[in-house]
Amino acid sequence: MENTRDLAERTPRSERKRQDSFGMFDRYDSCSEESTSSSSSDDSEDEVPSIPASLPIIKNNGQVYTYPDGKTGMATCEMCGMVGVRDAFYSKTKRFCSVSCSRSYSSNSKKAMVPVEGFDWGRYICSNNLVGAPVSCFKHVPMGTCWGDLAEGVIVEVLNSDTNLSTKVYWVAGIVKLSGKNTALLRYEGFDNDTSRDFWCNLCVPEIHHVGWCASSGKPLVPPKSIQLKYSNWRAFLVKRLTGAKTLPPDFATKVHENMQFPFKKLMRVEVVDKSHLCRTRVALVEQVIGGRLRLVYEEGSDDFWCHMYSPLIHSIGWSRSIGHRFKRSDVSKKIDGQMDAPAQLFATVKDVDQNGEWFRDRMKLEAIDPLNLSAISVATVRKVLADGYLMIGVDGSEVTDGSDWFCYHSTSPSIFPAGFCEINNIELTHPRGYTKLPFKWFDYLRETSSIAAPVKLFNKDVPNHGFRQGMKLEAVDLMEPRLVCVATVTRIVHRLLRIHFDGWEDEYDQWVDCQSSDLYPVGWCQLTGYQLQPPAAQSEIKHHSSTQI
Repeated sequence: MENTRDLAERTPRSERKRQDSFGMFDRYDSCSEESTSSSSSDDSEDEVPSIPASLPIIKNNGQVYTYPDGKTGMATCEMCGMVGVRDAFYSKTKRFCSVSCSRSYSSNSKKAMVPVEGFDWGRYICSNNLVGAPVSCFKHVPMGTCWGDLAEGVIVEVLNSDTNLSTKVYWVAGIVKLSGKNTALLRYEGFDNDTSRDFWCNLCVPEIHHVGWCASSGKPLVPPKSIQLKYSNWRAFLVKRLTGAKTLPPDFATKVHENMQFPFKKLMRVEVVDKSHLCRTRVALVEQVIGGRLRLVYEEGSDDFWCHMYSPLIHSIGWSRSIGHRFKRSDVSKKIDGQMDAPAQLFATVKDVDQNGEWFRDRMKLEAIDPLNLSAISVATVRKVLADGYLMIGVDGSEVTDGSDWFCYHSTSPSIFPAGFCEINNIELTHPRGYTKLPFKWFDYLRETSSIAAPVKLFNKDVPNHGFRQGMKLEAVDLMEPRLVCVATVTRIVHRLLRIHFDGWEDEYDQWVDCQSSDLYPVGWCQLTGYQLQPPAAQSEIKHHSSTQI
């Protein structure tokens, strides 16, 4: 997503132990509820310390730095080549001058490292003793609610790769282990406890069938050559082994096909966030649908945007006008043959809220996930209250004067939090750019800005039993380059918030994501849907691309 503002300097994220004993909205002090603030008589500006004339002065984003030789404290951005003050650079390694350059570098490196062959989840999980997040964690994915037909011990008929025959033959195999959505470790029947021929397989490929399919289809069942002489009567062995065993239902392949049909069709018109101006929406046309993910092309121009069909970033035509949201009108007068407005019932619905009682007001303070820096939860302000529970939010100290970087969250969004949420849950809060009174204290900040905090009771307190655990593997969208789906890990869980780490990449690219986000997918989702999965990056490869692209 393009940056529309200079982002605040972000201090490196320190790893902090989660304190599970705190409730999601417990232990708030008075500053987070009814405390109103007025300017204090001692709110004088901080005096600027005198600087010896012998030291060179370097100014960067309003901050003053001095260095003995004027060079030691400098750094060069690995993305854009800008020279600046090292202490003001972004990330732990100080490799980039801004979040924008950091994200652009990540995106370019991932694009350049697309593999020729598909990533092997099975080998990756098995060799590293990893665990994929259960399919039940992902309600929005194909087959997400009807995957109960698969379990360890289920028997299937599968292609036999352990043979010298030139024609396709099949054999019976059992599921030894499941990982993620449709990836299973299989073992041919007859190998007993011998793991030497175990293999990982996508259970939704055409070569996987229920027991009995070969007999009904006239296909040969041939035992693997490695154990061909183990039994003299394989028929009797199979009868004994398969009696009472569970297999796939005969309509399993039909279920897979039906669940891969999606209501959004090419040329449907929608309203979607304008990625160059977050404060407004634009009309876009559905160009492609893969696994429920939509490639949208803005009606004016050829620029595109990827999101899931359940994303809160897309809406039916007319949504912006109905709630008072900014909207960029299209100058396109002639419609393409076949295009139509996407029906309103296709879009995700939000919870109805009562705005007649105590409600959010302009200039109320809160904490919010910054959509231009998803690794950060920042001090923010309600800039405008819209209809139907929607709010325009701005990140304090980083806003442009015209409000073009305000972003829209619903009041029930799991991406906004009461003042004090980060402190209670040991998350590093990104303070306003240029704010020098550190450590940041909400009570002092509210007093100094003559502001009040949004009442705690207005925020979403629901924490579903999502099933995610720290260390689980999954496939996740890089929301700063949302066409990319990457191998990822859950590294921290704070109530319903997940910290998502992209395997092989530095922590600065991590993202805070809600547990029910439609941008998270189980292991095997890309293979099932035909979407390109970005594999883990090796740090040596990242450095190589740095030298070739800059």
